[in-house]
Formats: sequence, C-alpha cells, structure tokens
Amino acid sequence: MYKAKAYSVASATSPFASTTITRRDPTEHDVQIEILFCGICHSDLHQARNEWSGVMPTVYPCVPGHEIVGRVTKVGPAVTKFKPGDLAAVGCLVDSDGTCPECKAGFEQFCPNMILTYNFPDKHTGGVTYGGYSDSIVVTERFVLRVPSHLDLAGTAPLLCAGITTYSPMHHWSVSKGKKVGVVGLGGLGHMGVKFAHALGAHTVVFTTSPGKKDDALRLGADEVVISKDANEMQKHAGSFDFILDAVAADHDINAYISLLRRDGNITMVGAPEKPLPVSVFGLILGRRSLSGSPIGGLPETQEMLDFCGKHNITADVEVIPIQKVNEAYERLVKADVKYRFSIDMASLKSE
Repeated sequence: MYKAKAYSVASATSPFASTTITRRDPTEHDVQIEILFCGICHSDLHQARNEWSGVMPTVYPCVPGHEIVGRVTKVGPAVTKFKPGDLAAVGCLVDSDGTCPECKAGFEQFCPNMILTYNFPDKHTGGVTYGGYSDSIVVTERFVLRVPSHLDLAGTAPLLCAGITTYSPMHHWSVSKGKKVGVVGLGGLGHMGVKFAHALGAHTVVFTTSPGKKDDALRLGADEVVISKDANEMQKHAGSFDFILDAVAADHDINAYISLLRRDGNITMVGAPEKPLPVSVFGLILGRRSLSGSPIGGLPETQEMLDFCGKHNITADVEVIPIQKVNEAYERLVKADVKYRFSIDMASLKSE
C-alpha cells in the first residue's frame, strides 16, 4: 500500500479539501498511473452531495472522478499492453467479474458485479474505490485504455464518460453517412454528440431552447439548428429523423421529439431527468418508433471511441482548472456555467 494525494468531501454538505488516501501497490496484472488530467462529470456532483442516496448512497470520504488520463509509472509482471511512460486512460469502470455473458460480450457496463471507479466496494483494500481527483491510481490492466498520443490530454479526459456516453448509442443505432441525426441539448454531453454525429457523416441537427447557442452549434459541426420552442420550426422536421440523441437532464416534452422520428426511427436518452417523462404510446406505435436509454460503453467500444477520436482529432471543449478551484467549478456546474466540461490539471495537486 502507498499514500496518494487527493481531494475529497467528508459529507454531503462539506466542501472539497486536500487529503491523503491509501492506494494498493501494483499486483501482477495492475497498472499504476500518474494522473495528469481528470474531467468533472455532473455525476461527480450528484455523488459528492449524496443526491443519489436512494440508488447509490455515497460513502464518505468520497474522492470522485472517472474521466482519467495519465502516464503509466509502474506495471505488474503479468502486464503485456502497457509499459512505464505510456499514455493511458481510465473511465467509469475499474473491474468486473470477467466471466458473465455481458463481460464475455464486451459489455462490462452491464456486468452485475461491475466495480465503478469511485464509491464502490474495493475488493483489494476492503474500503471503497477512490476516483481521479488524485495524483495517481492503480487499475487492473483490462480496464486501462490506450490514448492517441497526438490528442490534447485535457480535452481527452472527458471522452472517458461524456465521449463514450454519446458515442455508444450512435454506434449501436448505426449512425452513418446518409442518416439524419438530431441532438437535443447543447451541454457537456450534447456538444460531444454533435461532434460524433458530424464525424460519422450524418446530417446533424441541434435542438436547443437558447437562440444564443446557434453559432456554437454550427462551429461544433451541426448542419442545422432548431429552436425547440418554435412550433413551426419543429413541424418542418416532422417524421424525418433516423436517430435522435436526447442529452437533456431536465423535464421536457419527449413527445415533441418522438414525432420527429421517421418510421423505425429511434430516440435514445442519455440525459437523466429526475422525474419520469410522460410518453404518448401512440407516437411510438404509429411509426414503429422506439425510445431507449443508454449508459457508457464496454471496454472494447470505449477503446474504439478513443481510436475514432484520434483519427478525427476529436476532444471535448474544456475549461482547464487547478484542483484548488473544484468547489467553485461545482457551483458553476449547477448553473450550467461552463463550455462544455471542466478538466482538472492534476499538476496543481503537487503544491498541496
């Protein structure tokens, strides 16, 4: 075991503060990584403030962070894919049973025994897992990903959650050239959805309630921008979409978007509204349309996403901050005051 520097919260109402945590020394199949950048995800905020207490109660102290990019410092004797000095990444998962049908199919995100990167039972230490708001992490090789060396590392970090969350459903629903794709909401997830849809060759339409976001949507790769409050603009697109990615976490009219789908079209939720959304079943039946949800991807798909980003030079739009400004970043996150993700420069932790 060794000591690592980190930032943690001690309770749902406590601010983040500098602390020391215990990490395991690398075992046979482990990779130790010096963390260079860690993205801030909205789920970090929910966990830190115990807002998911009914589903996933937070164990304190909590060290969030599952958008991790760094450099390998040590490897176990059985590690074959990484060596010291390599760039590496860790996403939302750090372990799974590896034997269930989901794992064997490369869908570790659906494994009943998956271990999340933080706030999950740690079978090695007996406590809970600690995430990327830290100077280092030790992860079994199977859950470590390769990073294209030419990508901006600060912008690469959010790909490990925001990136794969938006890429995975587009991959599953075969978004490609010739398809018409909508992205609802231009935030931390939505801006990645626009980049992927554009890079995949689809005709990309952004739906937003904010006219002021039009120029940014076009800059990110949208072909059209629709102000969703304008009924006439919405009607022009009725029955024409192959796929719509809904990245809105607030209450909104899902039926307005279902009506925009063509026959056999799909709308996938990646935003998670707190309250259930009323769905008109007739809207689904009449066009054999479907409504689905999607989480992150498995390890093979996440690596595929990173390789795709390397090929197309895709990273998240980030505001880089020192770890000392994480409390301020959380307050701004609540107000959606960031374009479009925060990325923590972990070099700032060395001064603690």
